Amino acid sequence: MDLNLRDIRALVAVAEAGSFTRAAERLHLSQPALTVQIRRLEEAVGVRLFDRNSRNVALTQTGRELLPLLRKSLRDMEGVLRDARALGEGESGTIRIACLPTFAASVLPELVTEMKRAVPRVAFQIRDVVASSVNALVRNEEADIGVTGGEVLDPMLEVLHAGVDRLVAVCPRAHPLAKQRRVELDDLTGLPLVLTAPGTSVRAVVDAALSASREALDITCEPTYMMTAVAMVRAGLGITILPETARELHAEPGLVAKPINDPAFVRPIAMVKKRGRTLPAVTDKFVVLMRQALVKQ
Repeated sequence: MDLNLRDIRALVAVAEAGSFTRAAERLHLSQPALTVQIRRLEEAVGVRLFDRNSRNVALTQTGRELLPLLRKSLRDMEGVLRDARALGEGESGTIRIACLPTFAASVLPELVTEMKRAVPRVAFQIRDVVASSVNALVRNEEADIGVTGGEVLDPMLEVLHAGVDRLVAVCPRAHPLAKQRRVELDDLTGLPLVLTAPGTSVRAVVDAALSASREALDITCEPTYMMTAVAMVRAGLGITILPETARELHAEPGLVAKPINDPAFVRPIAMVKKRGRTLPAVTDKFVVLMRQALVKQ
């Protein structure tokens, strides 16, 4: 017979009260029910733990030696139960998220702050990577949720929220395009371009949008990360096309972002999880915050 939490709690209560009657009152049990629990515990350990008479009850020597061990076991098990309830209620746990660098550097910090304010015991594992890596991390269960770019075609991924991210042309303030209110598709052809590398979600949108042009493109650099693309533009190597939400744009006073007058320059954004997998309760809470933030974009 195995030890259980109720029987251990009963032994500790009787030992502390020195009376079955008082212990039963403390545990809100009948005295016969408490007696059954103590007898069951004694059978489990194979030894008498209490000496009883008509006046009082006292621990045997074996009971006195076991009491500190059982108290520690009781504290440990009650701690496990508290932690399990906190996890189940979303009051603690780790949020594992993979997301686009644009999201990580713009919206995510404020969301993490808000979540930690609401759930102080929450922890975060954040992977800021390109869209293909976001999808792979969620698919392989290295992240529970992801914010990815482009159309989600993977049947193993479930879309929790879908939105769009508009792209803008980024150039130095002294560039001729900076004087225009909007940039036309024809303005982009024939100019030196700094485009994010093939395989990135932004590049997929740009390639599709520029495919309508018959002019050969002058691509001078193909960095993976937007920060590098911005640095290349700042150095005068060309103009780039980035999401208007990219925080890198706001950190560069010498650059301007101009809307592109073409509906093709829009990147789909999606929040995803692995299909058929249940999210931790704390992650479900964070998904609500993320959905609200993505709707506002």
